[in-house]
Amino acid sequence: MMLKIGVPSKGRLMEKTFDWFGARGVTMRQTGAEREYSGAVEGVEGVELVMLSAGEIPRELAAGRIHLGVTGSDLVRDKLADWNLQVAELALLGFGHADLIIAVPAVWIDVDTLDDLDAAAAAFRAKHGFRLRIATKYHRLVREFLTANGVADYQLVDSQGATEGTVKNLTAEAIADITSTGETLRANHLKILGDSVIHQSQATLFASRSADWTVADATLAALCDKLGLARVKL
Repeated sequence: MMLKIGVPSKGRLMEKTFDWFGARGVTMRQTGAEREYSGAVEGVEGVELVMLSAGEIPRELAAGRIHLGVTGSDLVRDKLADWNLQVAELALLGFGHADLIIAVPAVWIDVDTLDDLDAAAAAFRAKHGFRLRIATKYHRLVREFLTANGVADYQLVDSQGATEGTVKNLTAEAIADITSTGETLRANHLKILGDSVIHQSQATLFASRSADWTVADATLAALCDKLGLARVKL
């Protein structure tokens, strides 16, 4: 049985993943047509490349359909309950950095912290009769973070893209999203709350705890040796 490793199927995440493995003697490349999403691995025997979207990789790891996967640490933590019981971190890859934060309109001059947001949410509900809306796709992480910090009187509304524009479009009053430079937030007249960093994400190599390792375990050992990684108990 081949050891299956899922990697992002396009964009800079794919390119940076290929570069990271290539620098350590494991060559990854796409095969076939550009949109065919098939690939090959050279440098270690018995490894099969599976091209997936970054958002699909946590699900495939949890189901045990792939043994290893490269994706953002934010996606694993948000999509998988008790994520550390389902997957193990093998390596932080040092790219794909982004912070998951909460941002509010820049004109809210009196709202700079989570305590301020809690007070604003209570006032908003009293005035409008419904809860302040926070647009995000990171429902689990945001809900757990706000609960831990005592913020109430809000509701999460789903946003799978262009989250920064939801405030301008009047579909939300605040947002929770990832940012690396903050430029898009500023362009949409939003500011980050000073104490609202929910998670500092980066691309990470994960191992599935539910995959069948009976045959692939020896291949994992060889791959870890090649990459200079310590083995983890699965």
